[in-house]
Amino acid sequence: MADQHNQVFFPSTMPELFSAWNRFPDAVPFAGGVELLRNQGKHVLTLPQNILSLEGLDELHRVTRTERYLETGAMVKISEIIRLGKIVPEALTQSLSNIANLGLRNLITIGGNICNPVCRLDAAAPLIALDARYELRTAYETRWVSASRFSALPGPLALRPQELLTRIRIPLEEWQYSLYRKFEESGGGAVFMARIQKNILTDLRIVFAGQQVLRDRNCETSLVGKQLPLDRREAVHFMELWETFLAAVEIPGFMLRAKLLNFVESCILSLSD
Repeated sequence: MADQHNQVFFPSTMPELFSAWNRFPDAVPFAGGVELLRNQGKHVLTLPQNILSLEGLDELHRVTRTERYLETGAMVKISEIIRLGKIVPEALTQSLSNIANLGLRNLITIGGNICNPVCRLDAAAPLIALDARYELRTAYETRWVSASRFSALPGPLALRPQELLTRIRIPLEEWQYSLYRKFEESGGGAVFMARIQKNILTDLRIVFAGQQVLRDRNCETSLVGKQLPLDRREAVHFMELWETFLAAVEIPGFMLRAKLLNFVESCILSLSD
């Protein structure tokens, strides 16, 4: 519980939120609260002095769909997104289904998962691969940034002071092959997505997100336009490119590097003879 000096604000509109934030610049936005309370085993919880509860902001709970996009407010729970079913891209559904257990998925919000300041969690890799965009809002302006720019590492999230993630826009494009794998040691995971037309590989995306974000577009484009199933030599050449790419970046832990290589190789082999 909070001590007598803690203050919790419950705005019901965005102007009320930013008014309180302007008066108390140190205030911390509170969504599902899972990350804020993580690893606290004390009888008395340690909380920020000033908290901005986002629960009463109706627009952050909305989900809308057009022919081209799925848009979800930052306060939509992970379990709610999963229950939307087939309209959610498979790679994103797979990643969200790997988060903890049903009880926690009913608490965790998509915005909270995206905005973890320490590492890039489950939703980061598929949202980057899907070319999702995020709406960021201050009291004075609204801007849109790509998921890849928002989550880029090294460095902090692309949030300015007193700026809030409000909406996530996800393109609804068809991907014939999607696979996500969670890596517990990194806090995140990797996604492999392929688009296929008339047995031709027309697009390929491989993204890892955890303590760092990894993607090599040169590797991806090396297979675009290839006939499926892939020739074994093409698959071997691709893996050589990926090994070279991983050797050039610093990945903490030999096991994580090995597991990531194994994941990519198994996906590539599934497209081969």
